[in-house]
Amino acid sequence: MLNKVTALLCLLLATVIVSNAQSDRWQQHINYTIKAGLNVNNSIINGTEEIVYDNNSTDTLKKVYFHLYWNAFQPNSAMDIRSRELGKNTMTNRRGDVVKDWDARVTDRIQNLKPEEIGYQRVSQITIAGKAQKLVAHETILEVQLTQPIAPKTSVKMSLVFEAQVPKQIRRSGRDNAEGVRYSMSQWYPKMVEYDYQGWNTNPYIAREFYGVWGNYDVTLQLDQSYMVAATGVLQNPAAVANAQGVKTWNFKGSNIHDFVWAADNHFKHLSKQVRPNLTLNVYYKEKSAKEDSAWANVLWAAEKMLPYMEKKFGAYPYPQYSFIQGGDGGMEYAMATLLKGPGLGTVFHEWMHSWYQHILGTNESLFPWMDEGFTSYAEEAISYQYNLEFGAKSPNVSEKEKSQIIAGNEKAKSQLPHVQYANYMGYLGLAKSGLEEPMSTHSDHYNTNYAYSSAAYSKGGTFLGVLGYVVGDSVRDKILLNYYNTWKFKHPNANDFIRVAEKTSGLQLEWLKEYWVNSTKTIDYGLNDIQAGTNTAVISVQRIGKMPAPLEVLVTYKDGTSELHYIPLDLMLGNKAPEGNVNRIVHPECKWVQPTYTFETSKPLSALKSIEIDPSYRLPDVNRSNNKLEIPN
Repeated sequence: MLNKVTALLCLLLATVIVSNAQSDRWQQHINYTIKAGLNVNNSIINGTEEIVYDNNSTDTLKKVYFHLYWNAFQPNSAMDIRSRELGKNTMTNRRGDVVKDWDARVTDRIQNLKPEEIGYQRVSQITIAGKAQKLVAHETILEVQLTQPIAPKTSVKMSLVFEAQVPKQIRRSGRDNAEGVRYSMSQWYPKMVEYDYQGWNTNPYIAREFYGVWGNYDVTLQLDQSYMVAATGVLQNPAAVANAQGVKTWNFKGSNIHDFVWAADNHFKHLSKQVRPNLTLNVYYKEKSAKEDSAWANVLWAAEKMLPYMEKKFGAYPYPQYSFIQGGDGGMEYAMATLLKGPGLGTVFHEWMHSWYQHILGTNESLFPWMDEGFTSYAEEAISYQYNLEFGAKSPNVSEKEKSQIIAGNEKAKSQLPHVQYANYMGYLGLAKSGLEEPMSTHSDHYNTNYAYSSAAYSKGGTFLGVLGYVVGDSVRDKILLNYYNTWKFKHPNANDFIRVAEKTSGLQLEWLKEYWVNSTKTIDYGLNDIQAGTNTAVISVQRIGKMPAPLEVLVTYKDGTSELHYIPLDLMLGNKAPEGNVNRIVHPECKWVQPTYTFETSKPLSALKSIEIDPSYRLPDVNRSNNKLEIPN
């Protein structure tokens, strides 16, 4: 009897341990100590990496892998071929022009690179305990066949030697970008591939997104003293001077991050402000004119002004610094920094918000790009709207003409939609009507068109949070975003993780929303179907035309100026959202998702009606709103 009880207790204890492990989700961890020197005469980097890799998984690892991103910048690379193949597709843009479906920044430029312009990363050796490991190169992925497997819950030390050539600037990283910034150093070091609950994420570098192991970086850089360096992390030796050969050493450290970027130019200008005891904001840009000075100064001013709003809406920023660095080919996010082509505030807010949805939450962007790009796009529109409303016309760094344009833009935004997600909704609706849409569950690199990828990841992903606000209520959606951040920061959440937080916060069942919105291309389309006179009521019928069901709000306005909002919950939700605002809401029995029509009655007769409108808040991305509203003539 005692043995049976003991066995049962052991089983229960094991169940609890497994349950907690699943809840917490193990994370690999890495410490990088990187030392690299850049020869500015030939743009060659020589470097070493000392790596401590913690295998926190339950698996024995017989191989490890590294990213060698710059090998993509060579003629006939997978990135080159993919870009040229997608460029064979043509489509008509909103202006009616026939355009090629390729990334305008890449096109066929890689094919035309000369040997001294290409990028490459070559690892000459990796040793563990003094033993050389077997290396097998797969273009942008390096396979390391280990002489001794890495057991679960153990650590291993690796020593790596590499050489790289900085490519001519084409995509994100490189030298001599369009603004004349000499070096944009992203994806510049051999970076260990992430191993997670799905295994090794050995995505070749085709063009898209990134995923990395959280850890600590200690990076020492040496280059000509005439260059100023901007980077991830905190500078450890600000008083350092060049040696007799004119080479200066820069040392940066960053903790709990999964990437490291830097940029260098001999005409960088640096603006900096400590906005609170534990946070300094920096701006680095290529000095050109007084107008450029003003625009970049406005980046720093606007960032400080909007930080409280961003933290209130999306969670606390945990790092000691953030740098807005001119460089790259548009806007691209990295740990504690972003590369920006220019000082446009929309891009500034977008890239900074990636700190939350990529560098703190760390979603696998290859599998769930909409959870990063989409949520970031949603935040960008919300922050931009709030900034223009509250601060835009008050900035000391913009001209009177620019201030008047901001005020006019605010009025235009108010007239476009009753909410602020106009660009995301319009982008999604264009995609839904294009015939090119693919499910958002498609791998980032495997969309059939660049257009379908970007519109799904950014616009449809951003629209998702607008739809979520419609389904559960905007204030509840905002609580979901904060709970999601606080629950899953530094844990690599997936789509189901977000939905579970949304369900726990709202008390509603939401798996249907993920299945329809993420895993299908079915669209929302409701229309007013029929209106009849009842006994001192109007009998209104609503038709579901699209294949995606949704809860409905129908606003009935009467000739006497009163109105009532008829709320029809969806049966799949198993509940109702709370009332929003001061509104006379009437809750009807739930609509079965299989029903093609739904009929309800008003509280006043048909003769009293002035208008009927489905979704008066415009948060439902109905692909055809022409049948959503009826004005009843006197």
